[in-house]
Amino acid sequence: MPGASRINMRIGYARVSTEEQNLRMQLDALHAAACDRVFRDEGISAVARERPGLKRALRRLVPGDVLIVWKLDRLGRSLAHLIDVIGDLRDAGIGFQSLQEQIDTTSAGGRFYFHMLAALAEFERELIVERTRAGMAAAKRAGVRLGRPPKLTGEQIDKAREWIAAGKSVAAAADRLGVHQTTLARALEKSG
Repeated sequence: MPGASRINMRIGYARVSTEEQNLRMQLDALHAAACDRVFRDEGISAVARERPGLKRALRRLVPGDVLIVWKLDRLGRSLAHLIDVIGDLRDAGIGFQSLQEQIDTTSAGGRFYFHMLAALAEFERELIVERTRAGMAAAKRAGVRLGRPPKLTGEQIDKAREWIAAGKSVAAAADRLGVHQTTLARALEKSG
C-alpha cells in the first residue's frame, strides 16, 4: 500500500566455518527469537572479509530494525571488529542482540554492557600499541634494523657509482641492477 511505513524487522544472521558444521542450532535459536528473516553464511570463517550472507543482512537493515546473532563470534573476527560493526549499527539507528551473551543494545542495560566491551577493546588495542613500541625500542637498542631490508647492497651501490662515473645514466645503472631509477638515486644519496 503506497505511503505505508515498514514495520521494524528482526533480522537474524547465522554462520558456520566449515561445510561439515550444521546451522540448525543457530537457526532454531534465531527463529525462537522471532526473527522475521535470517541470512546465513556456510563454510565461511569469521576472518573472511567477504561474507555474502552478512553483507545481504546488513544491506536489508534500516533504522529501527534489530540484527540478531546466536553468539558474538558468529558476527565478528575479533572484539575490535565486533565493536566497530555494532557501533556502525548503533550509528545507523539499528539495534543488536546476541542471544548467548544476552546483549541487547535496544535496552539501557545492553547498551551499558556494549560500552563496557568497547572500553575493554580500546584498552586491549592500547596495550598492543604499547607492547609493540616497547618491543621496537628494545630491538633498536639491540642494534636490530627495523623496516624493510634495503633493495640494494653496499656493493651494488658502489658498482652503480662506477658505472655512472664511466658515463652510464642512473636509469641505465638502475635497469642493470633490476631496480627503479628512483630507488637507485635514493640509495646513492643516502650512502653519500
